[in-house]
Amino acid sequence: MWLLTAAALLALLKLLAQVGLVDVGGISALSWWWAVGAFALTAGWFAYADYSGLSSRKAMQEMERIKNQRLEKQRELLGTKRKR
Repeated sequence: MWLLTAAALLALLKLLAQVGLVDVGGISALSWWWAVGAFALTAGWFAYADYSGLSSRKAMQEMERIKNQRLEKQRELLGTKRKR
């Protein structure tokens, strides 16, 4: 979820930068420092997530969840569902 949020922010910043280049709605009159700062913060977040292993850990948890769902489904089909 956090990665999707950061990616959505990056897409929004890209759109605003493109709109600013074509001067739609007077956006080009705004300072470029807000865009540069936001791009830097987004890049910093992605760098932190990669360095800390956060993205890998989340991906492994998701793969484990999918694997467990698949195993439970197969157990149900075989009639050997675990009793909890």
